[in-house]
Amino acid sequence: MSTPRNTHAYLIPCLHYRDAPAAIAWLRETFGFHEHLVVPDEQGGILHAELSCGNGMLMLGSVREEPNPYRQRMRLPQQAGGNTQSLYMVVDAVDELYARAKAAGAEMIIDIKDEDYGGRGFTCLDPEGHVWSFGSYDPWQTDDEAD
Repeated sequence: MSTPRNTHAYLIPCLHYRDAPAAIAWLRETFGFHEHLVVPDEQGGILHAELSCGNGMLMLGSVREEPNPYRQRMRLPQQAGGNTQSLYMVVDAVDELYARAKAAGAEMIIDIKDEDYGGRGFTCLDPEGHVWSFGSYDPWQTDDEAD
């Protein structure tokens, strides 16, 4: 008997964007995210947003110049000289998503390929330099489910 999976992901990455409204539109159109909650701020940015895709969620907001212990430690990839994290998302239609990402101007870091450990995937940058990986490899999948 297999153990049922959670219906929601309980680890939710949070990102900051210089132009969060444009990032939301790009993530929606390119990667297929849906707006779960979007709270605009008074300056035309995003105070807080929650985007969902399948059973996963991403939180994001606009970069702010405010005294806040959390925000003071956050840096955009350009400010930090690179990334200290990346996101991986399990998808079914890897080739289709790859084509959409290429058409949307995503810079490919690792071109689409079959992986030695199973699955097929690629890694790219979004317009503000966050690293995204997509693949059919599902680390939660059991051997029984793969058959």
